[in-house]
Amino acid sequence: MLDTKIDFTHSGQYTLTLRLDTDGFAFAVSDPSADEAAPACEDWAVDESLSLAANLKRAFAEKDWLARPFRRVNVLMATRRFTLMPLELFEDEQAAEVFYYNHPRWRNEEVRYNILHNNNLVVLFGIDQSVSGFLRERLSDVRLYAQASPLLDGFAVKSRLGNTRKMYVHVRRECMDVFCYGQGRFLLGNSYACSQEGDRLYALLGAWTSLGFDQEQDELLLCGRVSVGDEWVSGLKQFVRKVSVMPSGVDIDFQMMAICE
Repeated sequence: MLDTKIDFTHSGQYTLTLRLDTDGFAFAVSDPSADEAAPACEDWAVDESLSLAANLKRAFAEKDWLARPFRRVNVLMATRRFTLMPLELFEDEQAAEVFYYNHPRWRNEEVRYNILHNNNLVVLFGIDQSVSGFLRERLSDVRLYAQASPLLDGFAVKSRLGNTRKMYVHVRRECMDVFCYGQGRFLLGNSYACSQEGDRLYALLGAWTSLGFDQEQDELLLCGRVSVGDEWVSGLKQFVRKVSVMPSGVDIDFQMMAICE
């Protein structure tokens, strides 16, 4: 519980990061002045019969410290509804048009974007207007991000180590996000709807083959809802020699948030 770990009387010194996901919410509080300190985190179960906005209101009603003043507030939207485009082609007024070229239109949705200068990318993503409205009402100067944004920037940094191409896979309950790099150069970013093991294998091996990755030399790295003992991970190793599960602990998107800010 964060309220037993953090002295919220000093909240003005801290950064608060919220992840909003239909699987459940998560909160992280970090002290930017403590360079090596990992953020303190807490998971919060959602009521799946309620909307995301209704669950958000419940969280604020139960966690009164969420409304305290913080040095910075980040909100990560864990969503498959994101689209990537090159920064040099991006025009603000065309954000919605580009986004809905790749996704069906949803009612009461607004399109936001994050500019990732380190990767020369723009991440377009959708957010329910009732969610964004509540956040702006309750949190001053809140900054909205797609969960994909810190992952894209963080994996790009990691990919520069060594001389192999790398596929990073962030596994969620009913989907997985895939980001591929060649020594820091972005090659592919996509999200695949899949909860069955066979579907995960099919999607990953299809992406691996389409990029011409080497089965013996290049690396496939997994994180999120995955463990070394999962049967589908063993299945991957029959086709790709260098498959590994990244160490667990603090959620990787929270760890990488500082790179993206």
